[in-house]
Formats: sequence, C-alpha cells, structure tokens
Amino acid sequence: QVQLVESGGGLVQPGGSLRLSCAASRSIFSIDVMGWYRQAPGKERELVATVTTGGITSYADAVKGRFTISRDNAKNTESLQMNSLKPEDTAVNYCNAKSGFHTRWGKGTQVTVSS
Repeated sequence: QVQLVESGGGLVQPGGSLRLSCAASRSIFSIDVMGWYRQAPGKERELVATVTTGGITSYADAVKGRFTISRDNAKNTESLQMNSLKPEDTAVNYCNAKSGFHTRWGKGTQVTVSS
C-alpha cells in the first residue's frame, strides 16, 4: 500500500495563505481519487477537496473559491493551496488516497488560523 506524508501546516493569521503537500511513497498515477480531509477540535472529520485521475475536482462549500487542490503524478505529490484563511479553517488536515476498495491516510498536519 502507498504511504502518505503531509507537510506544510503551521500557524497563520486570518486572511493569510498556506500550501499543504502530500508525498506518496510510490506512483500515484493509478490512484483513482486523491483528496484532503480535515478535523477541527470537537468536530468530525470532513471532506475538504478531491481530485480524480482525470483532473476532476470537488470542494466542500466552506472552502470553495478559497482552496485549490492539485496533483502532480510525475512527482507523486498532491497539494492544497489555501488562501483567505479563516479561524474556522483551524484543523488537522489529512491526505487521502482511494483506489477501488483501498483507502490510505496520512498522519495529518496541523493548520492553525489565529490572530
């Protein structure tokens, strides 16, 4: 199974930007869907964005227009550009990969939006 490692999390002020990256241990070319999920304090894990092998993207309503998901199959990476960050974006963000019945998760990276 592919191993996923997130990076790029940190502390940022409201209105700021962060770019999260997910590095895979092997080729992601054949992975059907890659995405990002997040879990805020006291809340359940929720979908943030996904991107398919065909480049079709999907976003949660809360992040539409502010976040952009992308995948670089040549570099075996997935990224999430986060702009206009809000305090409610504070969460542990997890990289996810799904192919058929197989699902893999990274360990997560913390994003904190605070003044």
